[in-house]
Amino acid sequence: MRLVISDPKTGKSYQTELSNDKEPIIVGKKIGETIDGGAVGAPGYMLELTGGSDTSGFPMRKDSSGTKKSHPLLTDGVGFHAERKGERRRKTVRGNSFSSEIMQINSIVKQSGATPLDQLFKKEEKKEDAKK
Repeated sequence: MRLVISDPKTGKSYQTELSNDKEPIIVGKKIGETIDGGAVGAPGYMLELTGGSDTSGFPMRKDSSGTKKSHPLLTDGVGFHAERKGERRRKTVRGNSFSSEIMQINSIVKQSGATPLDQLFKKEEKKEDAKK
């Protein structure tokens, strides 16, 4: 699982991989719930879960319950954006509960910690090989 943490104060986002032993922290939670950032490598932070997508790329919707895929008739919002007024379309979306089938988890910072996220999640720079 990949966790994306968005910081609304700075406008930046940070990604981290969750190992298999940390997955139970997220599994069973619903969109809108908060988790302790210390469990995912951000001590002192409180994170609100805002959504995600599964292994096939289908987005999660807050108004669709459960963990399974469903095919609701959508008018607008996550998973479908109408091009014409009044347009409706049946689209595949995932429910609002997190399961082991979710690949990416989106979250925002609700309470900041003492250490800035820049220092906790340092970006690894790729070194280019010099060709001669």
